[in-house]
Amino acid sequence: MLLAPDDPAPFEVVEATAGSRYVITCDHASRRIPRALGSLGLPEHELERHIAWDIGVAELGRELARLLDATLILQGYSRLVIDCNRALDRPDSIATKSEDTTIPGNLDLAPAEARARAAEIFEPYHARIRRELDERKARATTLVLLHSFTPVYRAVARAWHAGVLHLADTRLSSPVLHALRAEPGLVVGDNEPYAASELTDYAIVEHATKRGLLHVELEVRQDLILHAKGASEWAERLARVLRAAEAEIGAR
Repeated sequence: MLLAPDDPAPFEVVEATAGSRYVITCDHASRRIPRALGSLGLPEHELERHIAWDIGVAELGRELARLLDATLILQGYSRLVIDCNRALDRPDSIATKSEDTTIPGNLDLAPAEARARAAEIFEPYHARIRRELDERKARATTLVLLHSFTPVYRAVARAWHAGVLHLADTRLSSPVLHALRAEPGLVVGDNEPYAASELTDYAIVEHATKRGLLHVELEVRQDLILHAKGASEWAERLARVLRAAEAEIGAR
């Protein structure tokens, strides 16, 4: 086994009240590493960086879930242990290098060790999302996938305040993008700073596309949600925009 009895669970759920239509997921909410893996051979300052987690996204998710009365499912371990937004057969499912940082604890990983990470972290998290969505089959559900991104990447400043990511289904992402771009002073990317794809966005494919669910993947720049005030402001903005977008869709 990988997780010890005193290790936290692989996911956390904040339940909505009965009848809520929203489910929010945060694939990279935590920088925690199972005790058995130590620090994966990394110093503490590396584990504080984006390579380990989506900074600020858990706080944003909690506040957005409160405002939307949404069920929130937070992944409990660092993406450096296993990336819950990558298919298990992807080479970056368990990264040996992230940006320019080598991950010593992921080098020469035995197949049994990789399977343990998948079985005890990846699979329970996604099974919990599937269970939530299965239980909602009889009613309308909107899936919101939350992430955050760095303000600077490889010494290049990013102009975007947020990004709206999508695959072919743009029923919700299109009105959300339009509404966010109408907000004063915001620069909002359409599949920027990351472009969603079937190779890099497992959760959209597995939980939204396969079910035909109304959905949107949102990226918010980390420095804007690093503190409670910013997370609260962005949660209020996203809640307003999501409700407006759904109203627009319903009016068509």
